[in-house]
Amino acid sequence: MKNLSLPLKIVIAVLVCLLLGSASGILAGSATTEWYMQLQKPSFQPPSWVFGPAWTLLYTLIGLALAFIWDKKASPARSTALKIFAVQFFLNLIWSPIFFYWNQIALALVVIIVLWFLIIATIRAFKKIDSRAAYLLIPYLLWVTFATVLNASIVYLN
Repeated sequence: MKNLSLPLKIVIAVLVCLLLGSASGILAGSATTEWYMQLQKPSFQPPSWVFGPAWTLLYTLIGLALAFIWDKKASPARSTALKIFAVQFFLNLIWSPIFFYWNQIALALVVIIVLWFLIIATIRAFKKIDSRAAYLLIPYLLWVTFATVLNASIVYLN
């Protein structure tokens, strides 16, 4: 896959991020389950319909950022950046099942806090290679910041 063009890498990376993100959400269940509906939630909880479009946009940006890094020449910095990316993306994918499927809201809070720090590490690692890739992850960091506050509020209220 060394000779793939950047546009093809973008398509592959975006599709992989969207598919894995969608699979995580589908396997986890949804915010419409009886268990979730019974939880006390903060007043700033967005309506459920917001999450699908938000994550679609975010996974698209994440995939685009990944493609920019993937397209760069192999180097120790790129290798490190991709490893950090993989760990943070794995945590992203397991958060939904932990929260919605296993109903472990406190554990989900720990995971999302670690995820938040790893997103920052990913942004820093990507910035050394391609600043566009780093900037594309800022909306993701902002959304996860909000999600962390939301998760913490749900833990506190319940």
